[in-house]
Amino acid sequence: MLAVDDVTLDDAIASFLLYLRTERRASPHTLSAYGKDLASFAAFARERESPAIDDVRLVDLYLLRGWLGLLARKNAPSSIARKVASARSWMRWLRRRRHIPTSPADELASPRVRRPLPTLLSVDAAGEVVESPSAETARGARDRAMLELLYGSGLRVSELCGLDVGAVDLGAGSALVRGKGDKERFVPVGSKCVAAIVRWLEERPRMVHPKTGKQDPKALFLAARGARIGSRAVRSVVHAYGASGAGRADLHPHALRHTCATHMLDNGADLRSIQEMLGHASLSTTQRYTHVSMEHLMRVYDAAHPLARAKRG
Repeated sequence: MLAVDDVTLDDAIASFLLYLRTERRASPHTLSAYGKDLASFAAFARERESPAIDDVRLVDLYLLRGWLGLLARKNAPSSIARKVASARSWMRWLRRRRHIPTSPADELASPRVRRPLPTLLSVDAAGEVVESPSAETARGARDRAMLELLYGSGLRVSELCGLDVGAVDLGAGSALVRGKGDKERFVPVGSKCVAAIVRWLEERPRMVHPKTGKQDPKALFLAARGARIGSRAVRSVVHAYGASGAGRADLHPHALRHTCATHMLDNGADLRSIQEMLGHASLSTTQRYTHVSMEHLMRVYDAAHPLARAKRG
């Protein structure tokens, strides 16, 4: 814990990031976002204040608002909302550690952010994307298995990349996934996905480094040179088959996760089950799919119901 009389901005930020990494087990992406936001604030405090502020106890609401007001000229509301959240989390942590008496960031107003509806495929389009790869080659067999898991089990791309061979129980039709915050959960693996993984495991020994013959012994999915596949490579695979399979060059892995959840909801799955499967910490996150499903229902209604057509006429 920092000494009360020696709480510089840099020390306060570094200690908070250490807390996020070691105690909260935040992802590298989260740590990077918080780090950039708070470093931006510290730089603003030193440059714009006279004398320069380098003591966290001197941070007040007006300084925070000045920082956000400057950023709002060039940043979208969603970006400003994230910076407000970063400042709040940081200062609440400082207050809990008794480095500051109160958190002025709690008084900040967060801009309203209209969250766009996630990209969604129809059942037929999703099937076309997943079935596009040819399982006759090692790369095709791998891609088919990855797409089956992304759509069939609703995995995040990081969870897919982190899967080990031993984490998949083909007999039971399940996989042990490590999600956000290193939390583990079991997800169901459908029969088509099991068949695709079996086919990929037959081809997996062929995907090795061309010169050394080495390959990652644990990773379920491998890149061309035998190392564990990365998220960028998975995104490229989804882009490619999205374009060839469904004419959707904008398709990304998270869209397959959204599509999985929405199709399950449309076919009678309850929100709690979907929450457990997707690894959402809060049910409110899962409830977003009810809005997506309603949008889909309204489009179908407008296109198919005679009263809807009559109204437009």
